[in-house]
Amino acid sequence: MDNPFPYRLYLVISEENCAGRPLVEVAESAVRGGVDVVQLREKNRSTKEFLQKANALKEVLDSHQVPLIINDNLEVAKQVGAYGMHVGNSDLPPSEIRKKWNTPHCLGYSIEYLEQLNSPEAEVSDYFGVSPVFATPTKTDTVTEWGLEGIAKIRSLTSKPLVAIGSMKKDNTFEVIKAGADCIAVVSAICQAQDPQRAAAELRNEIERAI
Repeated sequence: MDNPFPYRLYLVISEENCAGRPLVEVAESAVRGGVDVVQLREKNRSTKEFLQKANALKEVLDSHQVPLIINDNLEVAKQVGAYGMHVGNSDLPPSEIRKKWNTPHCLGYSIEYLEQLNSPEAEVSDYFGVSPVFATPTKTDTVTEWGLEGIAKIRSLTSKPLVAIGSMKKDNTFEVIKAGADCIAVVSAICQAQDPQRAAAELRNEIERAI
């Protein structure tokens, strides 16, 4: 079976993270710099607003052949024809998504404590978000701050792709990949950057150097 998640640099984006710039513009710039998968996360928007943003973003991503993942909104994911969904511990469980949506190419699941790896939800997921690797102001409900040792521990327990998220930046990307992550997910390091394309390219170079 083909790997449903072969990606290396994962952008998590929302309107409020883009420093007043258009979301689609920031995303396209990041893709030009080396981002190869994008997750749209709009927790504070109505489904209608979320869907509008998802449609506009998907149109641009499709032109670059970059997949769109939707954060925890099954209705939006289905209507926009997303590549997949990502959910956390308190979101709609992956097993429920599988029952209600028979065409996702991939499902991501955030791992916040080790016991989750043995759960039915982990079993039906295609990749894991190791969340957070380092504490971050964008996530206030942290259960575990994994660090490099946590990544290595999870890597020893699963063969599924690991996406590291949480204060990821150019200075720590190399060591996080070396510790066992397959992919780096970023929010601020790209969305808040003066030049998102350059920021993405610098992150991508660190990933390529480490693999």
